[in-house]
Amino acid sequence: MTRLRQALARGWAELDEAVRIALGTLAAHRLRSFLTTLGIVIGVTTVIAIIAIIQGIDASFEAQVANLGTNTVYVSKWKWLDLNDEWYLLRNRKSLTLTEWRAVERESRLAVATSPRIWQSTQVSHGTAQLSRVDVFGVGPRYLEVAGGTVAAGRFLTETDVDLDRPAAVLGAEVADVLFPRVAPADVLGQRVVVGGHPLTVVGVLARKGRFLDLDMDKQLCMPIGTFRNLLGVKRSLTIAVTAPPGRLDALEDELTGILRRVRAVPAGKPDDFTVNRQDQFLKVYASLTAALYGVAVAVGLITLVVGGIGIMNIMMVSVHERTREIGLRRALGARRRTILFQFMLEASLVAALGGSVGTALGLGAAQLIALTTPLAAAVAPSAVALGLGFSATVGILFGSWPAWRAAHLDPVEALRWE
Repeated sequence: MTRLRQALARGWAELDEAVRIALGTLAAHRLRSFLTTLGIVIGVTTVIAIIAIIQGIDASFEAQVANLGTNTVYVSKWKWLDLNDEWYLLRNRKSLTLTEWRAVERESRLAVATSPRIWQSTQVSHGTAQLSRVDVFGVGPRYLEVAGGTVAAGRFLTETDVDLDRPAAVLGAEVADVLFPRVAPADVLGQRVVVGGHPLTVVGVLARKGRFLDLDMDKQLCMPIGTFRNLLGVKRSLTIAVTAPPGRLDALEDELTGILRRVRAVPAGKPDDFTVNRQDQFLKVYASLTAALYGVAVAVGLITLVVGGIGIMNIMMVSVHERTREIGLRRALGARRRTILFQFMLEASLVAALGGSVGTALGLGAAQLIALTTPLAAAVAPSAVALGLGFSATVGILFGSWPAWRAAHLDPVEALRWE
């Protein structure tokens, strides 16, 4: 135990001496040390800032998709993604019908809720207040269950509203704010709004939902689907929205495919004449995009860190050259090669660690500044900080190895003769 304590004491003393010498060397050449760390600082700042912004956007995007309902599928004649050159084939498909929606509602054993949906962008007004490009939806009574959202005041559309094609409207939060400024949502109930020249009675106001991609989820109005067709006369393709139980989305997709192929009389061996679109398709596309962004961020950071590492190696080689006589003297007095090697490796690592620490702090600050001054979000995960510090430490070790090895293998006699 005594020998172990002695060994630990000697090791600690050697480490303490090495750290003091390294810090003294860096302090004696402040400008050179600053310029050497600058490349590391820039590289780590770049990596941390970009990754923090991407992670923040990831979290925001996933929350928005979850807000739309990740267990919901939308059956339509159109594909949401990967259209390529298929659009001219898809437009010749038969539009879905209310009869087919009723068949899905009646026959599906997995559907938690279903709703038809038809859409048109148009102007909505109340008195002199007007709001253009409002997303007007003709829907069923359970649309809010499949699309996600809650009612802030009043109620949503009922079975009776839909069955009787009543002129009822449920306003999105922004529509209510613009058409009825400084009016509480509860006081909007019973008011009249005009859509396409036709008056509708407000029966509810939706709670605020925010945005999804470029779509303002609060700039919408919902009315019974029959009312929509009667008043607007728009012959747009119908979409059937269906919500699955948790973990049963694939099974629901298979079930819907079977029901609709039978109802639409699609011959065996022929492809589907409809598409089951899923919300998680956006997540997959987005994941591929962010993976590319991560790759670019890491590549840029690595290039900058390599440049910084070359700077460390050059400066350490200059340091070895300047301290040749010191190295020879220490070797002549009994210093071992590993001691000299450790000394110069420590100096290189301190330079890299300093640059990594400053770069991490600047990267976090830059990410927060961007989040405060732009719509971009920023979320810093511990992994991003560990990545930045890990990169800088690796650069210090790798690029400090060669100068340290050169210093450790100098011939003591030749080193003492150095002028």
